[in-house]
Amino acid sequence: MDKMKAVICTKYGTPEVLKIVEIEKPTPKDNEVLIKIIASSLNSGEVRIRKLDATGFLKFAMRFVLGFTKPRKPVLGTTFSGVVEQVGKTVKDFSVGDEIFGRTGFNGAHAEYIKLSDKSIIAKKPDNASFEEAAAVLFGAQTAMYFLDKAKISERTNPKVLIYGATGSVGTAAIQVAKYYNAHVTAVCSERGQKLAKTIGADDIIFYDKEDFTKSSEKFDIIFDTLGKISKKQSIHLLSDGGRYITTASLDVDKPSREQLELLRTLFESGKYNATIDRVYTINEIVEAHRYVDTGRKKGNVVIKIAE
Repeated sequence: MDKMKAVICTKYGTPEVLKIVEIEKPTPKDNEVLIKIIASSLNSGEVRIRKLDATGFLKFAMRFVLGFTKPRKPVLGTTFSGVVEQVGKTVKDFSVGDEIFGRTGFNGAHAEYIKLSDKSIIAKKPDNASFEEAAAVLFGAQTAMYFLDKAKISERTNPKVLIYGATGSVGTAAIQVAKYYNAHVTAVCSERGQKLAKTIGADDIIFYDKEDFTKSSEKFDIIFDTLGKISKKQSIHLLSDGGRYITTASLDVDKPSREQLELLRTLFESGKYNATIDRVYTINEIVEAHRYVDTGRKKGNVVIKIAE
């Protein structure tokens, strides 16, 4: 029986709980595709799962959903890019050799192969994107699209948007998605994130390590807390009439779709969206990658190269 390399989370805890092992290579069913993963990314969601990062009742709820002592699905990773290696008999939309990118739904991407239904959140990757770039754009972009859509950004004319945590994976995506909707973007980030925020389109910048953004005299149509660190109470006085406060810390989670992938591919191919990659690690360096994300100094995305 064929084997493949995968990273498994043996229990909840520090990065050292992650182990590289050999597990069975999946075999696709009639309606599935087998994908050779070239690159993945390391997102906040995987880190929270690995750490079981919650308190009180929410921590119990996470154990109930994910597994009490370790994840029931121990191979972490939700975003990927790769090549279709095998297709089931009823698959129509994909062929062997297609270069694709997508989301797994829940875990499984930190491995050499994955099988997914042909109706999963997968699509042809942008022609001008490397596999690393294709893997990097997914998590932040789809999360940003989902929450900004909730704030009805497409229905607002030249909206003023404040993005807190503007240089993380969701923040960098949110700036670019907001600019697509002709927003005037104020980025809240550290001083060392200034160059990155400006490069991807921020109009104004507030350095949280130098001033209190809640003292701003501006009014915003949308305030987007991409880190889950500010409350509505702290910022509600900055909202314009009809303004919306949104946060990734809510119980609501993004609902990725193929339509988002198609829009993202169009934006990337037309030069209106860029991958923001901080560091690239190999699968053998997965512990070091988690250690780096744990420092809180990540700017943009951390990519994991699965295949050479």
